Order: sequence, then structure tokens, then C-alpha cells
Amino acid sequence: MIPVCITTIFAFVMKMKNIKGLKAELASSQNIIIIPHKNPDGDAMGSTLALYSYLMLKQKKSTVITPNDYPSFLKWLPCNNDVLVYENNGQTAKKLIAEADLIFTLDFNHLGRCGDLQELLEANKKASFVMIDHHQQPDDYAKYMYSDPAMCSTCEMVYHFIDQMQDIALINKDIATCLYTGIMTDTGSFRYRSTTSTTHRVIANLIDAGAENTQIHEGIYDTNTLSKLQLKGVALKNLRLFPEYRTAYISLSQKELNDHNFKKGDTEGFVNIGLSIDNILFAVIFIENENEGIIKMSFRSKGSFSVNQFARNHFEGGGHDNAAGGKSDLPLNETIDKFMSILPVYKKELLNS
Repeated sequence: MIPVCITTIFAFVMKMKNIKGLKAELASSQNIIIIPHKNPDGDAMGSTLALYSYLMLKQKKSTVITPNDYPSFLKWLPCNNDVLVYENNGQTAKKLIAEADLIFTLDFNHLGRCGDLQELLEANKKASFVMIDHHQQPDDYAKYMYSDPAMCSTCEMVYHFIDQMQDIALINKDIATCLYTGIMTDTGSFRYRSTTSTTHRVIANLIDAGAENTQIHEGIYDTNTLSKLQLKGVALKNLRLFPEYRTAYISLSQKELNDHNFKKGDTEGFVNIGLSIDNILFAVIFIENENEGIIKMSFRSKGSFSVNQFARNHFEGGGHDNAAGGKSDLPLNETIDKFMSILPVYKKELLNS
């Protein structure tokens, strides 16, 4: 466990309204639900499972409900077997959400980001909502908001939340493992600009609490299948460079995914391939999803070019300044054509970033 005195090295004040009120509600709550966003990633699952483990130590009844399934490389996380996947357990999830008196929403700040769960959450008028999230432009649905876009990850925010609840000593190996996982994945293994000295101090404390950094890294990044690596080869073949815009993109069709036995999470990190090329600061991946009838898009950037604003302006998306997502209802080729038609508008900004 982490000694309480260790947190005195932080000059930190949590940006949550009415922390005392939340403490009181948490103490009296009988049915607590914890929700990550749709298609949860390492930060979403790490933060929800860490909070779940913390609440268990507080002897509070809680349930993690994910909107849909998530990649297998996250299913080794502590308490993963306790997760309820809505798309597989709809009736049970509906009942639990309807009965909830406190609902935590983690790693998203718009209810639309939790897919089919949005309607169920909005139908519960008695529950108090708690938002813990680091994305820009939050909605105001939550009674208790801890929203800070300057934070590198929701997992780091959960660490600070537990600290502000004066329970830092409760962080055990399971909680530390989950929090380390989310911080590692959302910072690109601690290389993004959002990684601060405080982040590294938190990581040090998590290691002291039992997080085994080598095993966590291997569990996330060293579990490739042959088909996934071959799909990466297709992505490399489809890589296109546009030096005049300092931009690169990758496209993957549904057929290419099917031909390589695509599993959820297999394209994780592919968008960063383009960004690793010298003098490229804007990278995009277009992934065809016939089941949903959309093209899913991930955007990454270096420097001051905001892919959050780009995604919001053109592709119904958003996220962070250097990492965002979006979508298109157009076919794959038309989506790419639309993207290419927009690029000249940003040429000056891209060249000067």
C-alpha cells in the first residue's frame, strides 16, 4: 500500500465541485454503477476497474457496465471477470441502471459516448451522476464533475480522486495495476506532452503499491497474433504521405479486416505509424465498419495542430488537442476524398506548427 505521507509531494487541488457532498452521497449509496465509454480502451477499463476495486474496499456495492465488448489484451486486468457487458447482458444491465442511486461515468463527458446506454442513463432521474474525465468541452449532466483536460489520463484523475477522498493508503496491487495500465496507454508509454512530473510521481507510487510495470507492458503490447501483425503489414502498404501538408493517412477496408480475422483492438496504435515519419505532424487512419455503416477515424498530431478541433469541425468527433476520433457516413473512398479536399484549408497551419 502507499503510505499516506507520500502524497504530500504533490501540489495538487482536485477540480471537483462539492467533494464533501459526494463523500456524503457515497457513504449512503446502496447501488453504484460505473460506466466507461463505448469501445473502451486501456484508460477507460483501467479507471473503471480501479474505481470498482476501491469501492469494494470501501464495502460499497457497485457494478462496472461497459456498453460493448473490448479488446482481449485488456481482459487480464484485475476484476475483469466482474464486468457486465451490456450488449451481452442487456436485461440485467437495464435493471441495475434503473436501480442505481449513484452513477460514475469515466473517461467520457457526453452521454452520447456510451452508445445504447445513453437512453437508459437519461431515464434514471433519481441517481446522482459523477463525471471523472479529461476530454475537452464537457456536458453538464453530472452533479459532481471532475473535469480536467490538462490531465494525461482518467486513471491519473482516479488516483487523485482517491487521494482527495483521503483513502490513498487503500491503493493496493489491483488498483495500482489498473491505474498504471490506463496512464501508460493514454500517454503512449509516457511520451505525450500531457505526461507531467506529477504523472511520473504517481507512477512511482503505483509501482511501490505493487504495479509490475514490465508485466503490464507485456500484457498490453506483447500479445500479438500472426493475423494482427499481417494486418499491420497491410496498413503499412496502404500508408500514403503528403509532405506538402506534413500529413499521412492509412486506410483499411472491411474486406482487408475480414481477410486478416480482425478482432477488436487489432488496429490499436496503427494511426501512430504515420506520425513516426520524419516531418509528419498529422496522421489519420480510416477504418471501414460495415456493421455500423460508418468509417471510423482516428487522428493524431504533434505540436500545436489541434486534431480535436479538426475532428469537431469536419467529422462529428473530438477528443484531445493531439489525439481525437471521428466518423463519416460516406463510403471509404468518398471519406478519404472529403478529407483530402479539406487539407488545403489547413496547409498554412500545418506547415507552421
